[in-house]
Amino acid sequence: MKRLRLLRWSGCVLSPRTRPESSQFLFYNFRRCQATAAIASESHDQPVDIIEDTRYLPEKILTRLPSPPVTAAKTSAKLAALHARLSLPSRLPLETLARTLVDESADPSQRFNNKSFAVLGNDLLGYYTSEYILSQYPRLPTAVVFAAMYAYHGPATLSMLTREWGVEAAAAPGGEVDPGLLQFKRLPPEPKPDLRTPQLIATREPGEKFRRTMSSRTVYDDQFGEPKERPEDLAQKGVTLEKAATNFVRALFGAVYLHAGRAAAKQFYNDHITSRQVNMASLFHIKTPTKDLSRLCAREGFQAPVAKILSETGRKSRTPVFVVGIYSAGDLLGEGAGASLDEARTRAAVTALKGWYLYSPTEFRLPSEMEEPGAKPWIPVMVDAGEIAN
Repeated sequence: MKRLRLLRWSGCVLSPRTRPESSQFLFYNFRRCQATAAIASESHDQPVDIIEDTRYLPEKILTRLPSPPVTAAKTSAKLAALHARLSLPSRLPLETLARTLVDESADPSQRFNNKSFAVLGNDLLGYYTSEYILSQYPRLPTAVVFAAMYAYHGPATLSMLTREWGVEAAAAPGGEVDPGLLQFKRLPPEPKPDLRTPQLIATREPGEKFRRTMSSRTVYDDQFGEPKERPEDLAQKGVTLEKAATNFVRALFGAVYLHAGRAAAKQFYNDHITSRQVNMASLFHIKTPTKDLSRLCAREGFQAPVAKILSETGRKSRTPVFVVGIYSAGDLLGEGAGASLDEARTRAAVTALKGWYLYSPTEFRLPSEMEEPGAKPWIPVMVDAGEIAN
């Protein structure tokens, strides 16, 4: 009986288990960088077919790959929906978007993971965020600047941004995974410590000098004032979901910058980062407000601050309320209410310090705006004398 040879287009209606090429042909010379893969028949005199779609690849070939092949991006519905949902530029191809979803822990090859994009995107996020904060609030203390940087593009914020974009994580990386899923090697759970023996926790590496001053954090640490991460073998240990999501968002910013240019990257940044409202007043942690306010007035040449009672009620009751104002040469610097005079005075001093540090000019320009064609002449931003040294 003569065997029937199915046409190439007929394979799309067959399941992967019943396709003829998976049982009659052997794949060889499969290369990830190519969009096609060659197959050879059992006899050398038979013609050689070319597979132009990853749907025709058998599972034994896909499971050997650490990440999906490049050609799988064109057939992923999740990837196309993510591209349209974020209104990404048309110059950003789906293949690059799929690469931003592959973490270094899933695929150690730098040609197919998002490490290089994440490095560029992290620098862009740090540059755009720092110039925005320092131009809008030129008097912020360094510690508050670090906290604001973390609030705008820290790991927790970028991980939440990934969930808002609708990006789902794969259970495990592999070539058979949909390219529209976030792929990373999950960090295995740590064993439970034995509480019967005393635990010694090292705060720093052996031989490392202890330095946690604000100056050292500015020079040696990362954008958030935290010690830089030491290079580790991510392929062996794995990463957390928050770390993988952070690298994905950073890589996406870097990919938009490389493919669409600076203007598209800046617009993408404004749409997803600076559009968020951050309460700067909640980032302050002032330990000695009255002392700091006195030193600030002395440095700026103001008269010494004086606290005065503005109003009170129920002094001899169980719930008294005092309203205290702090004046300097007749000018009200701050006002606070509390259950005692000391509490009201402290809150008034905190309000006065926040009013000084949270000063924002009515109009300001960012340094990156000078890169645009036809930009107006540069107007220097305000440079403050700095915070009060303790």
